[in-house]
Amino acid sequence: MVKHAHNPLLGATWMILAGMCFAIINTSNQYMTTKLGLHNTVVGFFQYFLSFVFMLPWMIKIGLTKSLKTERLMLHVLRVFMSVIGIQLWLWALAWPIPIWQAIALVMTSPIFVTIGSAIFLKERVGFSRWLATLVGIIGSVIILEPWSDSFKLASLLPVAAAFFWAIYSLMIRHLSDTESTGSMVVYLLILIAPFNFFLALPNFQTPSVSAWYLLIASGAILAIAQWSLARAYANADASFIQPFDLVKLPLNVLAGFIVFGHTPPGRLWLGASLLVGATIFILHREKGNSI
Repeated sequence: MVKHAHNPLLGATWMILAGMCFAIINTSNQYMTTKLGLHNTVVGFFQYFLSFVFMLPWMIKIGLTKSLKTERLMLHVLRVFMSVIGIQLWLWALAWPIPIWQAIALVMTSPIFVTIGSAIFLKERVGFSRWLATLVGIIGSVIILEPWSDSFKLASLLPVAAAFFWAIYSLMIRHLSDTESTGSMVVYLLILIAPFNFFLALPNFQTPSVSAWYLLIASGAILAIAQWSLARAYANADASFIQPFDLVKLPLNVLAGFIVFGHTPPGRLWLGASLLVGATIFILHREKGNSI
C-alpha cells in the first residue's frame, strides 16, 4: 500500500466525509425497508455485495493475494461474523423502525462496550476516570432510551445490541493487529461479509423493485466511498486524533432523518447525547494517553 504523508486535517476531512456517507446510507436503508417493503437482511446482502464489487479494484491495487496470507483465518472469520451480526441488528432497528436520531445516538455506545471488554478480555488497565466516563455514557444512553416511559419498546435496544457486537469486532481487531496488516483486515472483511449476509438473507429473499434497485446501487456505491474514506482517514492521521470526528455522524444522521422522514428529536436526545459524546471523547483521549 502506498504510504501517505501524515496530514491530520486531511484525515479529519475524510472521516467527516465517511460520516456524511453513512448518514445517507442509514436514511436510504430505513426508506427501503419501511417505504419499499424490502426486508432488512436482503438490503444488507445486496448493499454489501455491491460495495464489494465497487471496492474490488482497490483491493487488487493494495495486493489481494498478499493480504489474504494469514495464519489466523478462523479469527478473521469470527471477526467478520461479529460485524455482520451488528450490521443485521442495526438494519433491523432501522426497519422496525427506530427513529434515526435515537438509533444513531444509541449505537455510539460502542466505545463503552470496548472499554469494558478491554478490561475483561484483553486485561488492559482501565483507571477510575475511564470507568467514571463509562458510567456517564451509560447514563446518557439511558436518558435517550427513556425506559421508564410508556412509549419504550424492547426494540429500542436493537442499536445497543448492534453496538455490543461492533465492540467485539473492534476488540478482535486490536487482538489481531499485532500480526495482521490493515490491508488484511479490510480485504477479509469485504470478501467474507457478503456471503454471511447472503446466508442470513436466504429465508427472506426477494427480488427488489426497480426503484429499490436504484437505491441499492446508489447506497452500495456510497458505502464503498465511505469505506474508502475511512481507509484514507486512517492513512493520513492517527486513529486517536480522527476518531472524535466520527461523532459528527450524530447531527448528520439527525438532519438526514428530519429531511426524509420528518423525525424531530426530543430534548432528551441532546441531553443524553451530550453525556454520551462527552464520555466517548474522554475515553478516546484516555486511550491516546495510555496508548491502548
